[in-house]
Amino acid sequence: MAKYADEESCSLTYSLDPTQVEKLERTPSHRQYQPESLLLRDWTTLGVGGPVNNLVRAETEAEIIQTVKAADAAGTAVMMLGGGSNIVATDTGFSGVVIRDMRSEIKLTHDSACGGISFTATAGVAWDELVATAVERQWGGGLEALSGIPGTVGAAPMQNIGAYGQEVADSIASVRVYDRLLQRTKTIFASDLEAGYRTSIFKRSVTDPNLSNGRLWGPSGRWIILSVEFATRSASLSAPIAYQELADKLGVTLGERLDVRAVRDAVLELRRSKSMVLDDTNRNTYSAGSFFTNPILSAQIADSLPAEAPRFQVADQVKTSAAWLISQAGFTKGFKVRPESGAALSTAHVLAITNQGNASAADIFELATVVKQGVKEKFGIELIPEPVFVNAE
Repeated sequence: MAKYADEESCSLTYSLDPTQVEKLERTPSHRQYQPESLLLRDWTTLGVGGPVNNLVRAETEAEIIQTVKAADAAGTAVMMLGGGSNIVATDTGFSGVVIRDMRSEIKLTHDSACGGISFTATAGVAWDELVATAVERQWGGGLEALSGIPGTVGAAPMQNIGAYGQEVADSIASVRVYDRLLQRTKTIFASDLEAGYRTSIFKRSVTDPNLSNGRLWGPSGRWIILSVEFATRSASLSAPIAYQELADKLGVTLGERLDVRAVRDAVLELRRSKSMVLDDTNRNTYSAGSFFTNPILSAQIADSLPAEAPRFQVADQVKTSAAWLISQAGFTKGFKVRPESGAALSTAHVLAITNQGNASAADIFELATVVKQGVKEKFGIELIPEPVFVNAE
């Protein structure tokens, strides 16, 4: 392994022979053991969802675009399917076209100590494959805290995935998309992503007709993500540690930087301790991850919460913890609406709704509704679900 430069120095030439890279463990990005299945429960990490009429396993960008164009011309809804880790589908299924991007390509496009690192990944790349590759090849700090998140590269900017003080938007240079309104491919640069807490222009286009001249497109929105370009700097050090729990795990103070491998290892340990890394032997991991986003409140509403409620300043607003609200509203780990229900809050933390083996989508929605109502009654705060609901209000 050759010597490399950090972002604080341009005196060394970055050089890392990929054949000499020590391979890291990859965590699973999805659960899918029956490639010919036409049931959404076989394509989602939660394991619920009914049949689909048409499932296209696209091998090329052209095939994705052609399929979307044909569906749009016919007035048929389209759902792009990644790892299925952020989808809650009804038992009646989905009558439109489901497209699974089967491409898995990561390409280094620019490499210089002073100019930094640029690399692109097709939308079908497993997310942790991308993070592990970046860490292995010292493609800069900025993604290591996102280790272990299920799903694919294409879903990451749509949701602006984040964990332990990092968000994917901080490392994105641009996103190549197919624009369904203009019927052509285009590049959307980082400055135009409108990325926020668990949202982006892509996600908002699912529900905001103003982004499409009054038109709505279904579960995948106006822009179909084809590939993502990331920009970092060649470095073996992580981004500054920005999350207290991670800092405590690593035994450092906030703002310190460590070897990216050490940070990745710590993040994976923390996620596993919360059943947030896919594991077929652990029913708590049969979930859609955190089911509710952390509420962002006005200062006035935040002041009405008990003094011990978590508070994090976000511009002129205050973010609090959905998990704290849920537990303080009386919901315990493992809570079920009915003893016989297959849906339960995770026994590891109350923010995940899990399929304990025989849950229907109706069971999942029932539990989510009860939790939302309980928090609303206790604190007057409306919890917002994080997953995409398919064929559900």
